[in-house]
Amino acid sequence: MNATLATLVVAVASAAATVAAEAAPTSPAPVPGTLGTAIVVQDQASLRAAPRDGAQQQTVLWQGEVLEVRGERLDYLQVWDHKRERGGFVRASDVRRMALTEAEGPALLAVARFVQDTPGAEALGIGLIAAYLQAAPAQTLAGAEGAQAFDALGAFADRLARRASAAVPGKASGATLSAHLDVASGYGVRFATYEVEGRMQVCYDGEAFRRLLAMPAADAGQRARAALALTRPECINPDLPAHERAKVIAWQADVLERADVAGLPGYLRNRVQMRRASVWGATAFQQARKNTADPAVAAAAARALAEFAGVSRADLTDEDQSAYNDAAMRVSAVRWALVPSVAAVAPAGSRPALRTEPGAPGETCVLLVDAQHTAQAALLRRCTYGVVWMASASTNREGTAVALAVQPLEGWRELWVLRKSEGGWVADVLPPAPATPETGVAEWAGWVPGGQQMLVAREARGQGRYRKSFEVVRLDGLTTERVTGDVAALPLFQRWQDAGWKRQTLSLR
Repeated sequence: MNATLATLVVAVASAAATVAAEAAPTSPAPVPGTLGTAIVVQDQASLRAAPRDGAQQQTVLWQGEVLEVRGERLDYLQVWDHKRERGGFVRASDVRRMALTEAEGPALLAVARFVQDTPGAEALGIGLIAAYLQAAPAQTLAGAEGAQAFDALGAFADRLARRASAAVPGKASGATLSAHLDVASGYGVRFATYEVEGRMQVCYDGEAFRRLLAMPAADAGQRARAALALTRPECINPDLPAHERAKVIAWQADVLERADVAGLPGYLRNRVQMRRASVWGATAFQQARKNTADPAVAAAAARALAEFAGVSRADLTDEDQSAYNDAAMRVSAVRWALVPSVAAVAPAGSRPALRTEPGAPGETCVLLVDAQHTAQAALLRRCTYGVVWMASASTNREGTAVALAVQPLEGWRELWVLRKSEGGWVADVLPPAPATPETGVAEWAGWVPGGQQMLVAREARGQGRYRKSFEVVRLDGLTTERVTGDVAALPLFQRWQDAGWKRQTLSLR
């Protein structure tokens, strides 16, 4: 067995190896001769002191756990639990006996594939794959069967992590999930846990998927599924510093490049392209934080838009609608990187113009100037650690308001409105939604003559809800006067929407 595969077999199938090893010194003497091992197939199976239903329960066993078989009594098996260092009897119907021989390998893989798409059977599936990795020879593991095993192992672990993340605290299912995670951890499957907005996000570390991507025998579908699992945006550590997060995003982009979408089914190709669009949008943002004028920013944004444009709406499944909307918002957040900034010109008369200058380390300061007010005595100065998309700046006909797109986070772009009031110029911020920032875009869509109103398109996901709206907003206080989900329902939108916005926006997709 080559070193790479041997390392993984030892890590993943440690429990199966343990039951084949010599018993611990504290265990009772084993029965002469080997009777193989058994994997628990039922949750809450009882390990009893005697082969009777009324015998004392030693402990509760969970699906996927491995036991050493030491004898048979009535319809019970006498077993030894190396994990708990305890022996007892378990009903034969609650376990599946295995010999862990090469001849048994195909049967183990077949059973694992059978339960691969069965929710709730993740711990059992991980145990079956661990047994298969122990039984199969190195030549088999290096081929198509080995790729299937790692694909299944990753799918089981990733789905178990998703179930744990979606679990409601205090529910009875919590004990079962906790036990299944413990079973998986016993096989060397590792999970990372993050706290996000008061809830726990559980993520599989992706070891099986990384191994799969390195295997020449892996097919296009397996590579695509592995790349998608490894690039889940919710599984990036939220506490990473900016420079480390940028490295992770660059790595994700590289992983997604290994997935060849040419021969994939339409729905799977869509998923890869939507993920690529999101990751390249994040790449454009990370590069723009360093220098918005860097050609790499526009290149990354163009790649994001191209991947999103390649998504086939006809092949979108119901469950992919959410990912499609999220990808659209993440691409839309950086779309101004594709529009060259107009060279600064001297403001004429009282009509305002925008300038930027560095502030504190990492800050960009926006200055509002006119013919009488230079940068040293600006009408307004406001600084931000976000990305200021200067190409988005638009001034109304009356010269009393300026709209500007500012992106403080990946996939979250706000609208700054600098307006003239009785006491001078003030800056208001219109977020995509009045909620904790997740994914969203607020876009200026046009000015309504009269200097009192503007048109805004907003799209956001927050607290598990998605909303897209087209609004007529009053400049004084940014209060919404009219709102609808159908742009055709607003006559002001039909008449005064900006032609450039209509041509470039993704809100009208």
